[in-house]
Amino acid sequence: MKTVLLAPELFLAEGGIARILRVYLHALNESGDATGVLVLNDDPASLRRIPAYLSLANVSPLCLASRSKFQFTLAALRAARGTDRIICGHIHLAAVARLAQVLNPGLRYSIVAHGIEVWRPYTGLERHTLSRAHRIFCVSNYTRSQILRFQPSLDPGRLVVQPNALGPDFEFPPASPAPAAGSGPRILSVGRLTSDDTYKGFDTLIEAMPLVRRRLPGAVLRIAGGGNDLPRLRQLAAAQGDPGAVELLGRIDDRQLRDEYARCDFFALPSRKEGFGLVYLEAMSYGKPCLAARAGGAPEVVDETVGELVSYGHLDEIAEACVRLSRRSIDPEKMRAHVAQFSYNVFRRRLYAVLAD
Repeated sequence: MKTVLLAPELFLAEGGIARILRVYLHALNESGDATGVLVLNDDPASLRRIPAYLSLANVSPLCLASRSKFQFTLAALRAARGTDRIICGHIHLAAVARLAQVLNPGLRYSIVAHGIEVWRPYTGLERHTLSRAHRIFCVSNYTRSQILRFQPSLDPGRLVVQPNALGPDFEFPPASPAPAAGSGPRILSVGRLTSDDTYKGFDTLIEAMPLVRRRLPGAVLRIAGGGNDLPRLRQLAAAQGDPGAVELLGRIDDRQLRDEYARCDFFALPSRKEGFGLVYLEAMSYGKPCLAARAGGAPEVVDETVGELVSYGHLDEIAEACVRLSRRSIDPEKMRAHVAQFSYNVFRRRLYAVLAD
């Protein structure tokens, strides 16, 4: 059996889609099947970021198209000649998988559906590629429901919920030190700060901080992440009139991020369109409860046993949830058990069961 993974990117950036497709790559490698990888946006320099992937035993060939759609498509059509199945990591690449199937009618392809890219009406070509897919891997029940909402003619049995997972090298970090006595709670938020991602709720967190600090003097919101929206968010924070309430850290490295998770009291990302939310799992792995919006796929990751859910954009609810989280004590073992539901081993078992069907 030979499988080809089509990905928009794998190594170029640390976005959620790239991270989960690397998990797919690891699982396919460990299945023992020959695996080809075609990546649209990555270039050879990207590989230096994650050299461990070069040693995956069953992964060959590896094509990095350096944003050339022509090169990517040509490589996919060549690979289709000896391929049994394609896993297409994004709906925008599904037309290439369908064209490959036309050249090799015995080939099956599946599509990974992440979140907002499939929560919308489809073009005629997208409807066609979805209808011909053998399986559609949905990262959440919410994403599955949205696909069926916009294309109800699809056979529901072909849409499989395959939740995202932490990577195969994930280990629970050591217990975090207790917060400093007498200090206000330290609230952490992490994500891309771009004009395309304003739905993530950084604005509402910043705007809620005056309400939070009325109840929790000394509370500090620390936001880690870079992007073109950072200057606007800094202006928004300054407009609140309380210079110590919000700290925008910009882009930080992995070591700094681990330190931020360890030192925070709780994590907050009240996003309106989160397809899944790996950052919630990362925070919970440090024993930190999470604040999320009751929207998208986030409630399938964060429930009342490990955090608080609020209505998107409701500042009063955000402030009240922050107060409750600052006073809650959640059993670390329960939180670890919750995170373990989204482990790599669970992901791999689910994937193999579906691929065997």
